[in-house]
Amino acid sequence: MRFHERTHGIYFDDLDAFGILHNARYLLLFEHAIGSFWSHLGWGGPLNFNSDPDQYHLVRTNHLEYERPIEGTGEVRIRVWVAKLGNSSLRFGFRVMPLDQDVDYANGERVIVRIDPDNKRPVPWTDDFREKVGPYRADLNPVPE
Repeated sequence: MRFHERTHGIYFDDLDAFGILHNARYLLLFEHAIGSFWSHLGWGGPLNFNSDPDQYHLVRTNHLEYERPIEGTGEVRIRVWVAKLGNSSLRFGFRVMPLDQDVDYANGERVIVRIDPDNKRPVPWTDDFREKVGPYRADLNPVPE
């Protein structure tokens, strides 16, 4: 399975009173990594629903598990992949890790749903979208044991 990964800085204003990364900042790290993933696939820039109808999607859920604290400033890696692609939904998996180890500070998932811009009801992803995210799908490309 392929994944997309980016490095992100942790700054003083990201920390709580204990000098630990504030819990709300983890979702922002994930948000930055998802934006980087979309850009990597060629979907960055201004929204244009006529040329890319798959851009019209909303977040349904976020789930996050904190495994160990990120203490102080520095850099972390955020890894994202497509855990599952449904008819109109997509479930991302993600991990937040140190630069030099594949151990989790946090992990979780986000579900997004493609919707019709007019009636706000779920609609299927396009074939082009399915093809582009295909290599990142864990449900089609499991990691060998």
